Amino acid sequence: MVRDIVRDPLLLAKKSLPATEEDLPVAEDLLDTLRAHLDHCVGLAANMIGERKRIIAVCNGPLLVVMLNPAILRKSGEYETEESCLSLEGSRKTRRYRTITVSWQDTAMKSHTDTLNGYMAQIVQHEIDHCNGILI
Repeated sequence: MVRDIVRDPLLLAKKSLPATEEDLPVAEDLLDTLRAHLDHCVGLAANMIGERKRIIAVCNGPLLVVMLNPAILRKSGEYETEESCLSLEGSRKTRRYRTITVSWQDTAMKSHTDTLNGYMAQIVQHEIDHCNGILI
């Protein structure tokens, strides 16, 4: 189900809670909502649709990827960039890392660890910030 995008910074600034198998319907709604905004959005976090769960959905080329309980394990290559967000107006400067190693669970609750580079790393960092209640 496509959900409305939350724009309240007070709600977005709250840290998300760990996701469990019971939260898989939230992951589906997150994917549906991302699909509905693909013309101007490359990633969403569950709090952006009103759910305080550590779930993100991101575009990786033509694929949409859902990550439950994503966590950055390592990061390198700090740089400054400017980002916008579907939940907030305008764009803001922020610091990101060119390469990150991230762990997460898929929708079968299987654990993964991968190293991401470039734009994909940037998208995942932005959405993990949302999970941590960090607004840029």
